[in-house]
Amino acid sequence: MSLHSMATAEAARPAAPAGFGRDHVVVFPFMAKGHTIPLLHLASALAARHGGGGLRVTVLTTPGNLAFARHRVPAHVSLVKLPFPAHPELPPGVESTDALPSPSLFPAFLRATAMLREPFAGYLASLPAPPLALVSDFFLGFTQRVATDAGARRITFHGMSAFSLALCFSLATRSPAAAGSIAEDDGGPFPVPGFPEGFTITKDEVPHAVAQAADPDDPVTRFLLEEVRDWDYRSWGVLVNSFDALDGGYAAILESFYLPGARAWLVGPLFLAAGESQEEDGDDDPEGCLPWLDERAAKRPGSVVYVSFGTHVHVSAAQLDELAHRLVGSGHAFLWAVRCLDGAWSPPVDAGPDGKIARGWVPQRRVLAHPAVGGFVSHCGWNSVLESLAAGRPMLTWPVMAEQAANAKHVVNVLGAGVRAGVKAGANAPPELVGRAQVAGKVRELMDGGGEAGRGMRARAERVGEAAVGDGGTSRLALRRLVDELQRSYEPTTTADSAKRRQEAPNQTCDSGPTARSD
Repeated sequence: MSLHSMATAEAARPAAPAGFGRDHVVVFPFMAKGHTIPLLHLASALAARHGGGGLRVTVLTTPGNLAFARHRVPAHVSLVKLPFPAHPELPPGVESTDALPSPSLFPAFLRATAMLREPFAGYLASLPAPPLALVSDFFLGFTQRVATDAGARRITFHGMSAFSLALCFSLATRSPAAAGSIAEDDGGPFPVPGFPEGFTITKDEVPHAVAQAADPDDPVTRFLLEEVRDWDYRSWGVLVNSFDALDGGYAAILESFYLPGARAWLVGPLFLAAGESQEEDGDDDPEGCLPWLDERAAKRPGSVVYVSFGTHVHVSAAQLDELAHRLVGSGHAFLWAVRCLDGAWSPPVDAGPDGKIARGWVPQRRVLAHPAVGGFVSHCGWNSVLESLAAGRPMLTWPVMAEQAANAKHVVNVLGAGVRAGVKAGANAPPELVGRAQVAGKVRELMDGGGEAGRGMRARAERVGEAAVGDGGTSRLALRRLVDELQRSYEPTTTADSAKRRQEAPNQTCDSGPTARSD
């Protein structure tokens, strides 16, 4: 089979209009829901804001992810299927991380996605002209090589905040001796190179992602070293699902880890930039969460605590038992989206009329924006943090994995928009069970914060949300500037012209960031 035939369009593409080549953006997400959804929002935002000017947007996906993507982008965003490669360790039909029967298969899944290089190259070769840009997930490192060979700019996407990504990069690039000292110190705070004066973290706040990257025998680390690191560094720019008021002070730190001239483009929250979409349909509430919340809002607005640890975090049955006891006895109504390693888990106590446990899909954005909800107990995945802040909801931070400890620090210590669950979740923290008494006190602090501290926490969460995206907001302007800068980048210029243009470009970052915080 030829390379050209390996990339199959969802429907026959119309004849290319004038200006097709450099007015075409290709978006290639990684096949994990938390990575895919923000880039689908990007595709929708680009098509909505720039479609009238001739900008075309194409999303690359695989057959098993096509329906999910089609439901979340407007009809004028094209979808192209690339065949998902077979891998001996993966069951047939597994094309997204949420379908993996075990987390241990994630390294094999990564290796399978790397084999998409050939059909991707075939797709780019089939175009009448190179695209204006390729926006692709950092896991898909091969896209940098292929895009460069095709004469197109590649923008990388990590799905993290500028704060957390810069923090992870700063810690991961410390000297081996310094990195080793993190695990050996006495647990006291230490400064992070490149961060604002006064910013410190402890070894228990070092994100899991940093510790994992320091282990050369870890299969994910090997994949990153072999397939991602050097290509990510060469990207033309970095797309960040965040906004200036929240993350602008850390953009310059992040940019320092890329080639000179590369910029961090803060264009989020992307779900707000995209506007209303099909995913807001009531059909996406199979558990009946919204009608249940309507009943609570009629009785007592702001009284429901929403609990979710995301789609990829698995919580032990013992921890779920402790949390169930506390939620039932908290005196607050609760909506709890449950995912457990043991699928047979059932709550040890009756949830009662004011408790609802959902095991299927929950429309989280709509839940958080619902007037019945007053607070969010979260694992602090970045998408969840953005959704909570945009809704003006304070958070009880309960980080578990990846960069979540950094996100929690950002929320609590920098923004002052949440409280900690008290769990030690950093790379050097031993696993622990958070007891019901500890949970109880933190839930009360989150939901019953009627004092000055509680009111301030809620007000700060609301202010961050209001600053996100609006007419003339920094994120919309950044998206326009990104497209404009991409189009200008292909014009013949001298080195001096390029330097002058960068100096004249509107500044997205601050000279210094806030002095503390994390998700």
